[in-house]
Amino acid sequence: MSGHKPSRRATSREDQAERLLRVVAELDRELHPRRAISRVTLDSRFDRDLGFDSLARMELMLRVESAFDRSLPETLLGSADTPRDFLNALALQPHAMPARIAAIQRAPALEVAAATDAATLLDVLDWHAGTHPDRVHIVIVRENATGLAEETITHRELRDRAQTFAANLQTRGLQTGEAVAIMLPTGRDYFFAFFGILLAGGIAVPLYPPLRASHLEDHLRRQAGILSNCQARVLITFPEAKTAARLLRAHAPALRTVMTASELSVANQARPRPGVGDLALLQYTSGSTGNPKGVMLTHANLLANIRAMGRAVQASAADVFVSWLPLYHDMGLIGAWLGSLYYGARLVIMSPLAFLSRPARWLWAIHHYHGTLSAAPNFAYELCAGRIDDSERPEWDAANPMQRVGDALLLPVREPWRERATHRTPPRSSRR
Repeated sequence: MSGHKPSRRATSREDQAERLLRVVAELDRELHPRRAISRVTLDSRFDRDLGFDSLARMELMLRVESAFDRSLPETLLGSADTPRDFLNALALQPHAMPARIAAIQRAPALEVAAATDAATLLDVLDWHAGTHPDRVHIVIVRENATGLAEETITHRELRDRAQTFAANLQTRGLQTGEAVAIMLPTGRDYFFAFFGILLAGGIAVPLYPPLRASHLEDHLRRQAGILSNCQARVLITFPEAKTAARLLRAHAPALRTVMTASELSVANQARPRPGVGDLALLQYTSGSTGNPKGVMLTHANLLANIRAMGRAVQASAADVFVSWLPLYHDMGLIGAWLGSLYYGARLVIMSPLAFLSRPARWLWAIHHYHGTLSAAPNFAYELCAGRIDDSERPEWDAANPMQRVGDALLLPVREPWRERATHRTPPRSSRR
């Protein structure tokens, strides 16, 4: 009927769609100025039609949040394939996710030495689980329906849960020296699985999980080369990947079992522990410039590296290492986590998506958890310099040339550095 008027809700959604498409189109023009102008629709695919990579999606999310004054869930970075997915997320109840997080009590300084006599990583875990079992070792900052929450892992829980994982791996036939791949997101299960593999006598092979569920099968095909190269016998992953793991059989014939973390719960008798010269970890390169290459790291290699880093920064049990680095990356796994474990320091960790969706969370985590150690690659400092406005950042001491966040020190971001975006030596976090 000619007199019919659209409802306010319909008009609002149409307005949102139009505004959203303007934001997407503007970003597309900036990223591809020489490309012929193409019409952006709600169903344009970010990868196939627009060529948006992970960082472009992050930029889009920040712009959409600014344009609509809304906070969107960080999982949208991995799940959204089209502008319509953003529109549907905007239609949901506004999601309160402040960058600021409440601090837990600061870890008290302990009059205990690091595990200086340890010959293996398992000796390190035993040392701390035996001397201060209930001390919080890891704080996991994660997103939930109401904002940000935290989960903690003590030294005792890490050892006990890892033993359970190890027993189940052994009941599934894992033999000493066999490789076990881990493809899990940042979370409790990753830490238990890693030490469970070592306790079972296996060699851990960290793999990065897929960013987008819609690309799961393609991601598994890309990982098949690593699984074949290291002759992995077991893959520990999340349920969705397990259902698609049939794709790996033809490319990684040595793979016997694909398991989820929830399945690793059957007790069994422990087997002989690995020695100092045994392999603990196969660390693979990213494969961005060629086929991924694995580096064999023994327990002795890892402990020598951790001790050298610790001497350089004078690490101790009083430190708090704040990290969003992925656990499949050597700096996130060895530098942040295993280094913290060795010295009895607390590790405060969030997922890479938590940082990418809101870079200010990294600085606020350092501030609120009284972080004393942190690390990041070049692009992270560029994001903080260009994407955190004054209302989001912690209080800075403008009179101090070393910008202070809580108890950590961040080198100042000066304009000349911002102009040299390709410089390979970024400002670094350091201890006070």
